[in-house]
Amino acid sequence: QVQLAESGGGSVQAGGSLGLSCAASERPFSLYTMSWFRQAPGKEREFVAASIGTGIRTFYADSVKGRFTISTDNAKNTVYLQMNGLKPEDTAVYYCAAGPLLGDPRRQERYPSWGQGTQVTVSS
Repeated sequence: QVQLAESGGGSVQAGGSLGLSCAASERPFSLYTMSWFRQAPGKEREFVAASIGTGIRTFYADSVKGRFTISTDNAKNTVYLQMNGLKPEDTAVYYCAAGPLLGDPRRQERYPSWGQGTQVTVSS
């Protein structure tokens, strides 16, 4: 399994920006779907964004579309999530996940590899 390690979480005021990084132990990203999920307190973990292969296709949850951007750097074995226009409802633990290329990227049961998570807190 791919080993994943997130970084970059923190606290920010509403309207601010944060960038998350996820370093993977293996490459190439062309063999994986790299995704971000999040889990807010008292809620189930939910899909945020996915990058298929080397970013040929990307998917976003409706709640973050237009505000968040997922990208990959194959040379650094790293996937990023740039979050702009943050809202208090974006507060959650954010997880990086690696899974197979095919299938619905929003289904978390597809992903055998998960990071430990990083906290993002947005205050109003």
